[in-house]
Amino acid sequence: MLMNVFYEESGNFKVGSIVSRNDASLQVDTQHGKRAKVKSANVFLEFSAPLGEFLTEVERLAEDIDLDFLWECSGDDEFGYQTLAEDYWGHAPSTAEAAAIITRLFSAPMYFYKKGKGRYKKAPEEALKAALAGIERKKREQEQIDVWVAELKNGGLPDAIRAQLMALLWKPDKSTLEFKAFDQAARELGLPPLRLAEKVGGIPSVPDYLMVSFLMEYFPKGTGFGKYAPATLPEELPCASVHAFSIDDTHTTEIDDALSLQPLDNGNTRVGIHIAAPTLGVAPGSDIEKLVLNRLSTVYFPGDKITMLPDDVVDVFTLKEGYDCPALSLYVEVTPEFEPITFENRIEKVRIAANLRHDQLEQVFNEDTLLNDPGIDYPFKQELIWLWQFAVALEKRRGKYDPTRPVQMDYNFHVVDGKVEITRRKRGAPMDKLVSELMILANSEWGRMLAEADIPGMYRAQSMGKVRMTTRPEPHIGLGVKQYAWSTSPLRRATDFINQRQLTAMIRGDKPEFEQGDAMLFAILRDFDTTYSAYLSFQDRMEYFWCLRWFSRKASTTRPLPTSRMIWYVSMACRCACAFRVCRC
Repeated sequence: MLMNVFYEESGNFKVGSIVSRNDASLQVDTQHGKRAKVKSANVFLEFSAPLGEFLTEVERLAEDIDLDFLWECSGDDEFGYQTLAEDYWGHAPSTAEAAAIITRLFSAPMYFYKKGKGRYKKAPEEALKAALAGIERKKREQEQIDVWVAELKNGGLPDAIRAQLMALLWKPDKSTLEFKAFDQAARELGLPPLRLAEKVGGIPSVPDYLMVSFLMEYFPKGTGFGKYAPATLPEELPCASVHAFSIDDTHTTEIDDALSLQPLDNGNTRVGIHIAAPTLGVAPGSDIEKLVLNRLSTVYFPGDKITMLPDDVVDVFTLKEGYDCPALSLYVEVTPEFEPITFENRIEKVRIAANLRHDQLEQVFNEDTLLNDPGIDYPFKQELIWLWQFAVALEKRRGKYDPTRPVQMDYNFHVVDGKVEITRRKRGAPMDKLVSELMILANSEWGRMLAEADIPGMYRAQSMGKVRMTTRPEPHIGLGVKQYAWSTSPLRRATDFINQRQLTAMIRGDKPEFEQGDAMLFAILRDFDTTYSAYLSFQDRMEYFWCLRWFSRKASTTRPLPTSRMIWYVSMACRCACAFRVCRC
């Protein structure tokens, strides 16, 4: 008589007619006419009934078997399926009934643990309850996912997904229901996640979208500073005999630098470069220093900024008009021919007589008024003119003065209520050149002094067209100086803050916080370089967006535009489009 077998293969039960057999395997013809090789160890039963009828009967019987009753029928000890089949059916089971029990046991791993071929042990009651509760929970979760998917596909945005939308787009937790629903809806609609978010109104504005991604990466705990011990003003600092002034943008609150001028009896002039000194009131290892080393720099972008230091700390040390402010001062004695001959460092308090602002100063102090003085008086007029002449001499001294060089433009962004205004500003204008040249002088000379004292610092170097950070003095070819140690913005950059600590120790003759070869200094330098680049990249992305927004508004005007202005508009839009890789220029 032709014999058939009931066997397991790849997690499924099948039937076949025996063609041949040996000790380890059988050759069988399946019910679909395919010949297969089956291991003897995978065969559970042999029977003589027709293949199709047998499998149909087994499936019918298995569907009627109640798992909970089957679990109750089994004992606590390990058992074989034959024993359970007899107990369940109440008699010696037929081949089909035995196969139905095998099928049901195999399909219920939560109820029965497999212990070997045809042998099982029932799950403990507590474990079974937990597993069933998990199944019920997953069922409810899938129902919730299905509701959200339907809403998303209909153009709605569920509140639960709205609350986590930016995280889903930038740093998704793939185990959450919100991600599973959003991902499923995107796949079913054939849309990228960002396009789906836009379609359902989840992105109120591009700046918000870019901002959230940046904050998630670099400020995951938010932009607040948390709790910290307050900074204190240093006591018993000598008061300088000068009255200094600063030159900054209208919106600048972190005023790092100020300048002063003193005529000397020998006919020379003493120039004072005064830098805010937060390190005098912030102890090493303090809460505020930890904030500095965590944030590393102020983040600038159109319409706002994220400061490196808390506002109350900035307020203590910023060079504010009308106050005697702690400062690290570099005094430079300059001959009438604008040649610097001596340098002197002082730690002192400096009276800030004025905070001059770009928008007001540029109206009276510019290239035209320097060439043809209209006779209008303004604060610090003579000092500004003299310092501009000194700045030109310093630029020539560096070998960078070239009056025939095309004027480069910088752009100021002002965003108010979602509207942007972009204004041009000539790079190298008298106001800019005056400040930048004196800061280059200070950074270069302070870098030289640190090197001569064998105290490491953080330097900016350039060679072979590449700019990099280093802890040892190296030339900066682009600036034309032998060394350049960032030291003039300690309220805004960690490098300048650290260098100020080193300079203060040098001036006082104290042991510096960082000595040559200090691994911590290298770590700070590496972190700063990476983070500062990321901050600048974010600023660029925001500026590119606002350039496009500005250009779209200007291009829609009905008034004819002068050719020169149109070229400028197009160049700005092209710059933005290149950044977003959509330009075909």
